[in-house]
Amino acid sequence: MSNSAVTQGVAESSPLFRTVSTTQTDFWNDSCSIDELNYAISNGAVGATTNPSIVLNVLKKEFAAWKEPLARLISDNPTWNEEQVAWRLIEEMGLKGAELMLPIFERENGKKGRLSMQTSPVYYRNSEALVEQAVRFDGLAPNIQVKMPVTAAGIDAFEEATYRGVTINATVSFTVPQAIAVAEAVERGLRRREKEGKPTDHIHPACTIMVGRLDDWMKVAAGRDGILLTPGYADWAGVAAFKKAYGLYRERGYRTRLLAAAYRNHLHWSEFIGGDVILTIPYDWQVLFNKSSVEVKERMSNPVDQKIIDELYALIPDFRRAYDEDGMTIQEFEGFGATARTLRTFCDHYHELLGIVRDAMIPNPDKKK
Repeated sequence: MSNSAVTQGVAESSPLFRTVSTTQTDFWNDSCSIDELNYAISNGAVGATTNPSIVLNVLKKEFAAWKEPLARLISDNPTWNEEQVAWRLIEEMGLKGAELMLPIFERENGKKGRLSMQTSPVYYRNSEALVEQAVRFDGLAPNIQVKMPVTAAGIDAFEEATYRGVTINATVSFTVPQAIAVAEAVERGLRRREKEGKPTDHIHPACTIMVGRLDDWMKVAAGRDGILLTPGYADWAGVAAFKKAYGLYRERGYRTRLLAAAYRNHLHWSEFIGGDVILTIPYDWQVLFNKSSVEVKERMSNPVDQKIIDELYALIPDFRRAYDEDGMTIQEFEGFGATARTLRTFCDHYHELLGIVRDAMIPNPDKKK
């Protein structure tokens, strides 16, 4: 079953457009940059996403475009601190992307055309704060999808936010046990709504597996522990976990859709072609894929070579934790290597973003204007 809608003026010969027009696989733009979004939409993208790193990079690259809105926020709100200003700026960035996605959202009756906006990375231990911010984001535009991290607090937040009618996108997620915990939490939230007679047909949740970041962690863990892997095998870890989770999702009929993120090579696109999944692809990788000679054909059903899985499973304990459905408890998610590294990165980038806002609010007098 292929995606039916065709955006006028799309690059119909591009590999990414062929991916979405000949299979049930969707792709999103992994950024809220307007220029990048326009390119992605022209190649068939039906969604977009943000996170602290993405927002920081967009602000750095497009600061000239955002300098005046930032100055306006500061002058119009004389009592606001840097966090309040930063979050309003983040929301304005997201809403520009959501506006571009809105025609797709309306055309697809809400099933596609969403902009994923991420909650504060510093809330990763606070489910109430996550839910409160999720509900706020959900009210900003009809096509907002809210990203929250797959920590213990996040699992609680997914259920509650879903119950309140929010379409969620689980992030900071790398493993099969995390993906299952998210799907189960969403199901609990949906069942609570259904029990009370509330509608659920407008809720279209997603669960990210950051496949490239799992690959990264396999390499770091192997290096740290003095483990010699066959060259290239670690590049299949994320693919293996994603395909394992996809099989379980289909078997159990979860109403959450899997999403692949954190691109490191073409396997993170080519191996998932044909699956009823979402691929959130950074602009630079979109360009590379569209210039490539990789054949666009169904590969989602192709299993990862068992020799690769066996070696990773035997040598790296954290691969076993990532690959086995019961490899971790919910309370252990936060301490998993890829989770901890990503949370640290997102928090660092968030504080760097606050620093840029602070510089605009309190210009450095030591520097020439």
